[in-house]
Amino acid sequence: MNLEFKKVLLQISNEIGSQLEPLKFLCKGFIGKGRLEKIDTGFKLFEVLMERNKLSLDDTEYLCSLLTDVGRLDLVDILKDRTQAGNIVHPTEEPGDVEKAKLDIAAHVVAERLGKNWRKLARKLGLAEVKLDSISKKHPFDLEETTLELIREWRKGQGAQARADNLLGALRACDQNLTADIIEKKILQAYGP
Repeated sequence: MNLEFKKVLLQISNEIGSQLEPLKFLCKGFIGKGRLEKIDTGFKLFEVLMERNKLSLDDTEYLCSLLTDVGRLDLVDILKDRTQAGNIVHPTEEPGDVEKAKLDIAAHVVAERLGKNWRKLARKLGLAEVKLDSISKKHPFDLEETTLELIREWRKGQGAQARADNLLGALRACDQNLTADIIEKKILQAYGP
């Protein structure tokens, strides 16, 4: 088995927590009771799924289905983001230091001002609905954290291509012109024209 795939599964295993028992329950149809009782970590469950040809680098659909059924869309996102078409996807490069600083300024202004319109911005930035649901579940009562999370996810997906100008364009497309103007002003103050 691919070492990088093992690392992804280990990360997911470490984050499963209390959902291990519901996952085991969902597997009762094809894993015997005695074997299920011995499974005490997510990784042990994954090993059994691999033995039974329900999980491989080329086929993560069954595990995605199980994780979805127990409400762990965030782990589905990790699995899908890191394994695409049988390949391990390494996190992409980040933008340069100045662009990162501009994006940080923008992220904090947006988090302070956007509020309940965060989903509209996320859609303009091209984030998938499943990603929005995952973000919403991570921070159900904190709109600032939700907004910061959406920007983190967008930046992660864009990698080195993430630009403050792209974020400003999406804000303007959402009729958040005042927020975009404030960001531009702060960036000009910090970095000049």
